[in-house]
Amino acid sequence: MEKDMKQVAIVILNWNGAKMLETYLPGILQEAGEVADVYVADNASTDGSVALLERQFPTCKRIVLEKNWGFADGYNKALAQIEAPYYLLLNSDIEVTAGWLHPLLEWMDTHPKAAACQPKILSLHQRDSFEYAGASGGYMDKYGYPFCRGRIFDVVEKDAGQYDHPCRVLWATGAALMIRSADYWKAGGLDGRFFAHNEEIDLCWRLALLDREVYCVPQSVVYHLGGGTLPKSNPMKTYLNFRNNLTMLYKCLPEEELHRVMRVRLVLDYVAALKMLLADRNWGEFCAVVKARRSFAKWKKQFAPIRQQIQQSRVQTNPAGILPVSLLWQYHVKGNKTFSALVRKTGWGQ
Repeated sequence: MEKDMKQVAIVILNWNGAKMLETYLPGILQEAGEVADVYVADNASTDGSVALLERQFPTCKRIVLEKNWGFADGYNKALAQIEAPYYLLLNSDIEVTAGWLHPLLEWMDTHPKAAACQPKILSLHQRDSFEYAGASGGYMDKYGYPFCRGRIFDVVEKDAGQYDHPCRVLWATGAALMIRSADYWKAGGLDGRFFAHNEEIDLCWRLALLDREVYCVPQSVVYHLGGGTLPKSNPMKTYLNFRNNLTMLYKCLPEEELHRVMRVRLVLDYVAALKMLLADRNWGEFCAVVKARRSFAKWKKQFAPIRQQIQQSRVQTNPAGILPVSLLWQYHVKGNKTFSALVRKTGWGQ
């Protein structure tokens, strides 16, 4: 390590988040101490974010990108300009707590097989509850539906310490993701074609296939505002989630599972679309799912080379953190709406 290089580069990707930077950046800078440099990578904001940084936060390092590259490629472009053993990708709407950085760093330093980890993420709106995006570590079912310790679909649990033990997971949320820089680049970084949504799950899954491990370390706690740039119910968000999730499955599933899973998802996706149209009376969300399916079919061929590369380089066939049954079935039919119930009733992960 170079003499003046700190162990951690905390990198906040910003797009028109001046108000959030003004609110949450002071705490992040205060907690960085001697172990971390703090960077704000600006995705061509038009709200005066860069001027704000220059005026109020002169000690914060700045990377100014020439256009809005989205979450995935925005981070790729920014991280390519930073040297540090660990990157810590952090949303601009995160409130950190005292000492939050040290448990993550200690875990990574003492677990050499760990490629990445996340803190426990609680909601700024309801501080006694988990936050939707990440909670206490992320998983996925066999059809690609993500869920967390503390959140399954729209059921978010209160935090009563039930998930306070460090745990190996499939994915860590991009809202607060510590990752070894060497692992980040070895896996190919975030897939810039995703633009936003599912990109961190895709990256963590690729790391797991390389036999690298991902953890939640809940001794570190942060609070997340959530929905900082796109509201939860938004056709563009729905479109990106469905398109990118299908693309991730295509890239990472082994050949013996790919065609069966894709056939099931074809049915499930159109059932979801019909529910949005008929039950929710939401034409925009219905169209978003249909458009996502069409976009995936149209661009799938361009992912064939990376799929071949992933399959050829994979070391691990069945990575930890993938529920071997249908989450939809467990949730809607069996009534297992919390992570604890899911584990207890299925015996998975025990």
